Amino acid sequence: MKRILLPAGGAILATGLLAAGLASTAQADPTVASDPLAASAAKAAETVEFWTKSNNAALKSATAFSPDALEVSKIKSGGGYSSDTKPGSTAPIGEEKKTTAKVQNVNLPKTIGKVFFEGRDGKLYWCSGTSIQSQYRNLVSTAGHCVYDIAGNDEVVSRWVFVPGYYQGKAPWGLYVGKQAFTHYDFDVYEDFDRDYAFVTVYDGIGGVLNVPSKVTFEEYKAATAKGQKTDIVATEVKEAEYLSAVKDPTKLPYYDMKPGTAKKVTGPDYPGAVVDKVEVKKRAYDAAVAAGKIGKGTGFIYGDPVVEQVDKATFDAYTGPGVKSKDAAGNYLITHYYLQDWFVPGTDTKYYRLDYYVVEHKLKSVGRLGDNVGGQGFAWNQPTGKYVRTFGYPQGAHPDGNKPYTGVTPKWCYGKTGAKASQIAKYKIEEHVALKCAVTGGYAGGPWLYKYSNAKRLGYVNGVTSIIADTDSNNRYDTITSPYFDGETAAIYKAAAAVWSGKLIP
Repeated sequence: MKRILLPAGGAILATGLLAAGLASTAQADPTVASDPLAASAAKAAETVEFWTKSNNAALKSATAFSPDALEVSKIKSGGGYSSDTKPGSTAPIGEEKKTTAKVQNVNLPKTIGKVFFEGRDGKLYWCSGTSIQSQYRNLVSTAGHCVYDIAGNDEVVSRWVFVPGYYQGKAPWGLYVGKQAFTHYDFDVYEDFDRDYAFVTVYDGIGGVLNVPSKVTFEEYKAATAKGQKTDIVATEVKEAEYLSAVKDPTKLPYYDMKPGTAKKVTGPDYPGAVVDKVEVKKRAYDAAVAAGKIGKGTGFIYGDPVVEQVDKATFDAYTGPGVKSKDAAGNYLITHYYLQDWFVPGTDTKYYRLDYYVVEHKLKSVGRLGDNVGGQGFAWNQPTGKYVRTFGYPQGAHPDGNKPYTGVTPKWCYGKTGAKASQIAKYKIEEHVALKCAVTGGYAGGPWLYKYSNAKRLGYVNGVTSIIADTDSNNRYDTITSPYFDGETAAIYKAAAAVWSGKLIP
């Protein structure tokens, strides 16, 4: 068991220890740090709307959290692990339907999903995580650096949510807003990565969709607008006859509108938006334009040539326009038309509309407790190393050589024996990490290491979380992941979190 020395004058309690709703066991244990994520229902509601508006657009735009600082190339092996208490475990929640499975035909646990959050840089990220057993079936296990900012300002990230079974913008079991985060004091204050784990209580899940428009009367629309509710008006173009008929009834006036047209505006050639067209004039006006050099070849005017039209005698006799009438030597009746150019902004027609009024509502509902919906993995501590574990997560980031074999769309897994000796990475104060051969990339962090995983039940015991991803053979491909060793102090933090109630956002 490693302990970091505290400053002279005694321990400095983490600010989060004073957070409302913290379990009494956490207050009594100096190793437990706790900080609020969405401490109020209003903050949680804002978080839900942020991630789910516009058909879950924010969830779809997030990328794997894979800071270069957490992907290392050198790991040293040390001695054994210092168990501080006897081994222990907590059983999983429920069981999945048993299935017959071949070796390595892995049935993915229903409990795993993505942890989404907004970083201090304003960008949207995800890590991996899992539902875990707790008194109120409301607890998520993940890496500490997927909850606590690692930029040295001792703060939690923003808008933290867990989405089990996440797939391409879908949240099949609902979205769970983080209420309170628990981690080791040494990670919260000193960023000691030997304690890079966190347990987060979540509100009951939220399902459904946002911003559903419901058609209402004009009076209902006015009342909703006055209350500050989201409203909308949809205008549908109709014929003039429908408009004129409707506005005869005063009760229908709010449901119809018109936009008057505009007249044609004569302008010069340099007027913005002006178009050019020909205008027929009398011969003398045409001759004057020719004399002034405004018509003819090389002037750029396209309507400079008179047009001779041959007509019948009746049309010829009836014609009274500006053109010149004449007869040729063969006795044909002719009308010669003369044109000048005109620049103008076209007018617009009057438009008529029917108006429909809507109140935009949040069609969301509570889908219940996390553990009731997807179950929860058990928890184990002070277990022997060198044992088989199965890890899960959502990798997406690239290898150091730029190769990107994973999309982050579906979860991946690794299986094998953990290292018997402790892994050490001085850069992060790491002295007792557990290592496992696993060629994954960023986004896998926070995913569970499941001990005694039952492929039939899809349940096991969380005995670690992915913390560091490393390229140990210097071939520019990640090949190893590490996890903090879960000891008695880890168990104390887990038990403190597992005893805290979070509640519902929607009754």
